[in-house]
Amino acid sequence: MKTWNFGIIGCGSVADFHMEAIRQIEGANLTVVSSRNEDTAKATAEREGCAWTTDYRQLIRREDVDIVCVTTSSGSHARIGLDVLNAGKHVVIEKPIAMSANDAAELVRTAKERGVTLSVISQRRFEVQHQAVKRVLEEGALGKLLLVEMSLPFYRTQAYYDSADWRGTISEDGGALMNQGIHSLDLLLWFAGGVRSVFGQVATQTHKMEAEDLGLAILQFDNGAFGTIMASTSIQPGFAAAINLYGELGTIKLEGNSIVHWTVPDRNKPTWIHSDAYGGVTDPKSIPSDFHQSQLIDIISSIETGGSPLVTGEDGLRAVQLVEAIYESAAKGVQLLLPKS
Repeated sequence: MKTWNFGIIGCGSVADFHMEAIRQIEGANLTVVSSRNEDTAKATAEREGCAWTTDYRQLIRREDVDIVCVTTSSGSHARIGLDVLNAGKHVVIEKPIAMSANDAAELVRTAKERGVTLSVISQRRFEVQHQAVKRVLEEGALGKLLLVEMSLPFYRTQAYYDSADWRGTISEDGGALMNQGIHSLDLLLWFAGGVRSVFGQVATQTHKMEAEDLGLAILQFDNGAFGTIMASTSIQPGFAAAINLYGELGTIKLEGNSIVHWTVPDRNKPTWIHSDAYGGVTDPKSIPSDFHQSQLIDIISSIETGGSPLVTGEDGLRAVQLVEAIYESAAKGVQLLLPKS
């Protein structure tokens, strides 16, 4: 069995989830890490038993690196991701895939041109309850989809945004929609499909920062269903993200990592063993690495078989396009019609 050698660019807290996931995957090996800070790079490498560098370009030139995880700050994802792709490596980019749809589209084009795999971390697709909902929708068990409600009532302190000069900026971090809400937006699009129209509102209500700490939107999907979005980092004390799906034949309500309501004709509510704890509400580091592991396994499998991973670069692009559409609608005060993807 081939051993897949990973490189990780960026040694901040997000990288820890990737490192833990790689440790748990049979046939995966962390070869090298990169950080601009020499002390951080060296300490991480000593802990993980791998090589290190302060220049990620040296990392991507190594012949013993097959897959690169980009875990740097959001504003650098596109630039570094393009360098990785042009070096001929498969790349996994932490969310969001890029800070603009134009940059995300360039990543997608480059991956196709270079014939390598591009994926963005959307690990919540791999949770049991979300897999079950996707199957129900694909089988038409809810009938015609009528309405999908997404809410993300998170809380972040001002100290969180003050902890780094890039936090809360539009170009480098994004607000409640692009940063915290992007996982739920990905699920929304995965469940309900493409978006036909958007009317959005954004505001910065309780924090001193450039980006929004509250984002709202009303959507209509290509399939005719409607949708609502609320994402915030101002809701005290913070609550789990939720998605409610209403179909003509039944209803599913999801909250955190639980199914809180299940009315689906001829389908039993899924049962599984899971932790009652749900992370990320107030502390972005309080999430498990299990589903990063599941996603990396899926990416390796897709490379081995020549297929597409469950989460593609195009998926990452669509999520960023939706956030941009909400921003544009809010700025113009009008409903926007989106081109069909």
